[in-house]
Amino acid sequence: MPLEDLMQMRVVTAASKFAQPISDAPSSVVVLTAADIRDFGWRTLADALATLPGLYVTNDRNYAYLGARGFLRPGDYNSRFLLLVDGVRVNDAVYDQALIGTEGLLDMDMVKRIEFVPGPGSAVYGSNALFGVINVVTRDGSGLSGVRGTVAAGTQGERKARTSYGWHGQNGADVLLSASAYHRTGRDLYFPEFDKADSPGTNNGVAKGLDWDRAQNFLVKGSFGGVTLSASHVARTKGVPTGSFGAVFGMPDQTRDTQTSIGLTWSAQVAPALALAAQLHSGQADYVGAGWYPDEAGAPSLNIDGAHARWYGAGVTATLTNLPHQKIVLGAELGRDARRDQYNYNAQPYKRILDDHREARRSAAFVEDEIRLPAGFLVNAGVRFDDHETPDVHRYSPRVAVVYKATTSDTVKLIAGSAFRAPNAYEMYYATQGSSGQVANPNLQPERVATRELMLEHVLSGGGHATLSLFRSEVSDLISQQPVNASGMLIFRNIDHADARGLEAALDRDFGPVRLRASYSWQLAHGTDGAAMIDSPRHLAKANLTAPLGWRGGRIGAELQCSGKRMADEGTAGGYCVANVTVSALELLPRTELSLSAYNATDKRYADIAGPAFIQPALAREGRTLAAKLDWRF
Repeated sequence: MPLEDLMQMRVVTAASKFAQPISDAPSSVVVLTAADIRDFGWRTLADALATLPGLYVTNDRNYAYLGARGFLRPGDYNSRFLLLVDGVRVNDAVYDQALIGTEGLLDMDMVKRIEFVPGPGSAVYGSNALFGVINVVTRDGSGLSGVRGTVAAGTQGERKARTSYGWHGQNGADVLLSASAYHRTGRDLYFPEFDKADSPGTNNGVAKGLDWDRAQNFLVKGSFGGVTLSASHVARTKGVPTGSFGAVFGMPDQTRDTQTSIGLTWSAQVAPALALAAQLHSGQADYVGAGWYPDEAGAPSLNIDGAHARWYGAGVTATLTNLPHQKIVLGAELGRDARRDQYNYNAQPYKRILDDHREARRSAAFVEDEIRLPAGFLVNAGVRFDDHETPDVHRYSPRVAVVYKATTSDTVKLIAGSAFRAPNAYEMYYATQGSSGQVANPNLQPERVATRELMLEHVLSGGGHATLSLFRSEVSDLISQQPVNASGMLIFRNIDHADARGLEAALDRDFGPVRLRASYSWQLAHGTDGAAMIDSPRHLAKANLTAPLGWRGGRIGAELQCSGKRMADEGTAGGYCVANVTVSALELLPRTELSLSAYNATDKRYADIAGPAFIQPALAREGRTLAAKLDWRF
């Protein structure tokens, strides 16, 4: 898609709950398309988000975690980002977790585009939209037109297969069906922290055959006459090789996550100046962790840890355009977390340790007004009120943005807003005993963030645009997981204050058939004591380049991601630059597409901060991996 068309794409994002060009959105909206996913060989949502300005992704060999503008707290399961699939909230009701790795809901081949809005989004979406909102739009049947299949293979025993079917009728009806399966054997991993003479049962610190991964994804989507029904499901099981949370190292620990999301949406222009939209959605998520922990005699004993979440919600919005130069959106939402269950027990002999059952209700109302003023000014202002039952939260979340079209090529945006995140059931109620246990804290207060941002956007002659953002975020009552004392037990507490400031510069430019997307971020985040925050790189630099190869429709996509060093509780994790390359031949054979990818092509050795639940201060990331994928159309 040409960049000038991309900037005028009308999207419904967390910036506003109505369709508007990206250039008018009251935020620095970034859109990634299906073509980007194909050209760069992104296999997970985490791969795609890691390329965006100000974002960085870490991995603890179990889940992928997303940080933004210097904030990535230990023990957080992406609860500070709101994740939407086709506009439907999919953060679960126990951990508020946004799944972005292989545990994610969607096969990336079924993604039409990804919309990311940085900064506070609570004025529109309420809790969890603290540092950004991610809306993943799935593909339609019209984009597939028949049966398609995919097979993929790679190093470390990676295999994947997918089949999908798309249909679009002349009456506007549209159907999409997709199912995929993924498997990775993984490699043996060496952890020097477990290579000790006084621990002979740890296999000299080598976790052998324990880093495997399996996942299955399903997607069903149908639409007709303004009504869309979509359902997605994931079942993922992952071997855990790290000996985290005090587990006996070298034992076959594993976690299993399943999640289902169902959404029914309707929209219609019921009058010339009135558009209505309504949504019903439900979700269910289950987590089961099986780990081996030392019993009183020191022998490994199987412990089962789990959670079950079920939630429902409904919402309605009305968009009014009968006032001169104004667009007003009114909305209301109701939700119920019917199950917020957590449990923990020893299997043999059976011993119940935790059996906690919770439920909660929530409601919200919001209003948003877009006003077009003379001399190229546009004002977007909104406020939302959220009422949560458990925890007891009553919050107003305002936001205002002033957009000034200085010239045909230059736009200035001044944005100020606040957001909140209610503490989740895991942070407040999870409690187990022992040296690796956790203490409940039902008195946690909501996190609050106030953000100010100045953006400059310039449209480049010849195709492309450049942006410069200056931002400051002040977080109060930041929730973080910390040791209780020298015993090793953990607890979530409200840290008094945290502050982040910095700048982001980004360039998206066409050079004929070659496209370059590059960014640099400088961010300084520190706590109340003035010390740099843990796992917060000061520098991030990224570049993505796509170009045609000149034969059979082939293309090459290359990306470079660089990060500065990050502080840990003890020591630092060094900076790194990682390069990925994907070559695709779109017309190698009739109705087929072949792609070859090299991830971490230079085999760079680097690591991520591990957090307080790990003996290891840092965990090594993957070295070079190779993959091949073949798509065909029947």
